[in-house]
Amino acid sequence: MALPLSLRLLPLLLAGGLTACASVGPDYRAPAVAVPAAWQAPSPDASASPQSLANWWEQLADPQLSALVADALAANPDLDAARAALRAARASRDAAAAQRAPSVSAGGGVTRSTALGGERTLYDAGFDAAWELDVFGGLRRAVEAFDADRAAALADLRATRVSLVAEVALNYIDLRAAQMRLAIARANLASQTETLQITQWRSQAGLASALDVEQARSNRESTRAQIPTLATGRAAAEHRLAVLTGRAPGSLHAVLAVADGARGGLLPVLPTSVAVSIPAEALRQRPDITAAERRLAAATARVGQAEAARYPAFSLSGSIGLQALGLSTFTGGGQVARSLAASVSGPVFDAGRLRAQVEVQDALREQQLAAYRKAVLGALEDVQNALVALSDTRLREQALTGAADAARNAALYARHRYASGLIDFQTVLSTERSLLTLEDSLASAEAARLTALVQLYKALGGGWSPADTATSGPQP
Repeated sequence: MALPLSLRLLPLLLAGGLTACASVGPDYRAPAVAVPAAWQAPSPDASASPQSLANWWEQLADPQLSALVADALAANPDLDAARAALRAARASRDAAAAQRAPSVSAGGGVTRSTALGGERTLYDAGFDAAWELDVFGGLRRAVEAFDADRAAALADLRATRVSLVAEVALNYIDLRAAQMRLAIARANLASQTETLQITQWRSQAGLASALDVEQARSNRESTRAQIPTLATGRAAAEHRLAVLTGRAPGSLHAVLAVADGARGGLLPVLPTSVAVSIPAEALRQRPDITAAERRLAAATARVGQAEAARYPAFSLSGSIGLQALGLSTFTGGGQVARSLAASVSGPVFDAGRLRAQVEVQDALREQQLAAYRKAVLGALEDVQNALVALSDTRLREQALTGAADAARNAALYARHRYASGLIDFQTVLSTERSLLTLEDSLASAEAARLTALVQLYKALGGGWSPADTATSGPQP
């Protein structure tokens, strides 16, 4: 007795499906990029350890900053969204992998019919199975693409963490700098109020003119006018910190407030040394570079997936079940029904649609390659700029420190000499204006140096380690 065609084709289809190991389309290879051996800008230290980069904010020795970072990592909405995106990517990969396995379904039913001989009830139950043989690797390429998507989502989560930690630190520095500048402006306002009072006394004694009094008053009110602007900047940084930590704006006011007139110890302490990795290590540490590279890998795999759609598709299907006229005879006297089928289908004419899909995916791969190269160049630029800023702000801070010290002494001497009638009021006015400008510039320079340090650690990809994302689910 000759076997049905489906059974005769079955061994061939199984052999082809199970032994096929080559997939159509390009195999992915990470692109080579030219990376300099060292940074051109001055580098403080070239021995950054993974731990020093992972928790770099702890080097600033500011417990309040560390607490804000911990709060942000626990409650920031952007980080929660990135974790959810990673979960979705993992589930999509699992769904793609499941398509490579056979699918089995079960069913049953009752059919009642009426004929010349009377009514008849038929009971049936059984299983159906189907399996698409991945002969040309289309499903394998899909799993490969989703694997890369999953890795890119994990890198996105880490990149979100890097940006979040840096944003918390930058806003904290802005807040403390605004508080320092407010304290400087208020201290100068108090000093200028004393100068105005001295000028009024001298005017009453006939030793100063009304012009001196009005100039002293103008100088004081000009300083007073700066305070609301500085207060607005302080409030904006405070509100931003609250949002970053998952709180309502204004909820951190009592925690971050300082006493009026406080001058020292507001900004975090700069570390004595800064660890900077070499360019190649910096690129490996940057999660955004990893994400760009994995998206390129996914796009490459999808070229093969689109190419496989142009080839024939092979599938097997079968069913087995029981049919009986009564429930009592269902298991004992039921009739067994079985079927097995093999099928092959392939495109004959589609007016170039499938070829165009391959071209689309190849163009998308080229886009991801360009995006990867851009990300690499941007990362190198970020580090170079941050290194230059860190070096230049240090020099500026040193110069302004000396200038501010001299301006304080000059303002003190000028007030004493003016009170003694030894100099005119223009000298006092000039020294007070210089003092306010230099002290404000010094506070801004100290904040700018800290900002450059934060930007450097962000550019180096600091702020994450593999253990930080362990709670997000199983690692790929």
